[in-house]
Amino acid sequence: MARSELNRTLEPQLESLAGEFGFEFVDAEIVKEGASRYFRIYIDKPGGITLNDCESYHRRVIPLVEQVDYDFLEVCSPGIDRPLKKEKDFRAHMGDRVEVHLYRPRGGKKVFEGELTGFEGSAFTIAEGENQETFELKGVSLCKPVVIITEDDLNGNIVNLITEELTEE
Repeated sequence: MARSELNRTLEPQLESLAGEFGFEFVDAEIVKEGASRYFRIYIDKPGGITLNDCESYHRRVIPLVEQVDYDFLEVCSPGIDRPLKKEKDFRAHMGDRVEVHLYRPRGGKKVFEGELTGFEGSAFTIAEGENQETFELKGVSLCKPVVIITEDDLNGNIVNLITEELTEE
């Protein structure tokens, strides 16, 4: 199934099913890794997706994806550095630090980092000090938040989150 067909026919069904669970459908992709084709579906919810959430969605999504040619089906969280793809993603991260990867170099660089300061139509702006750069979405291969883990995170907060996840099961 081509990406355009996946977008047109299957994604609305995946999104609807996610809504039944109270989840947000983030994205779906088919990726070739080695000799295998992975069909990955990314879902999210406020507070983050758990393994149990992924398992529940996985069980219900199998009948919807029978026509897709894949070797492995994965239902996953998009992660804390979830790529920004839709307008709502950019709006939610306004003022945050982002990392931008371009398809083609600009001024000899393909990777930029700065504070997300604007989004208009099909372009967004980041600022680093006095410098501002505006990027058209079609020229961006990846835009994601910069994740900064502090010493406090290492001293217990991350461990507490992992412990909570394990005790849910």
